[in-house]
Amino acid sequence: MEFRRKFGRKKEKKSIKGLFLVVLLVVVLYLWFNADSLLKALF
Repeated sequence: MEFRRKFGRKKEKKSIKGLFLVVLLVVVLYLWFNADSLLKALF
């Protein structure tokens, strides 16, 4: 029972970390494809 509880917590943390990595990947891709327009707007 205790093992199941620990496993459940670990799975929950992993899903949150995975979601964070997906969001980070989306942000990086967005910045990568819009780098030209962002640089033109700044400079």
